Amino acid sequence: MDNKLRKYEGGRNYPSFFNRLFDDDFFSRFDNNLPAVNVKETDREYKLEVSAPGFDKDDFDVKIDKNVLTISASKENSKEQKDENEKVLRQEFTSSTFIRSFTIPEQVDTEHIEAEQKNGVLCITLPKREEAPEEAVKKIEIK
Repeated sequence: MDNKLRKYEGGRNYPSFFNRLFDDDFFSRFDNNLPAVNVKETDREYKLEVSAPGFDKDDFDVKIDKNVLTISASKENSKEQKDENEKVLRQEFTSSTFIRSFTIPEQVDTEHIEAEQKNGVLCITLPKREEAPEEAVKKIEIK
């Protein structure tokens, strides 16, 4: 099994309709509240960049449960316009929420995951564990 974060590309065994049906991009067309996410990989880490303008760092909740990383955010705003006599002419409530989940590879060091929010982008760094070097095949002498 390949231990990388990536989207399933589909196989040639299914018609194109099924490829589109199970594609994340297909479902995201129905929900405009899902933020765009960039996933990058280096030799030492994975990096997720979540585009979430308007959210503050306190609006986010990032959790890891076994090998599933869940990113959620919630923000509520209200605007009120009053006339001179303090009658409410218009009141608008807005609520923005989203939840995104990612299955992470086993090689991620879950104890050292870090997150930082800056300029409307939440960056999550998932460091890879240092793997023990694979030993060469060793012949055992039979006595």
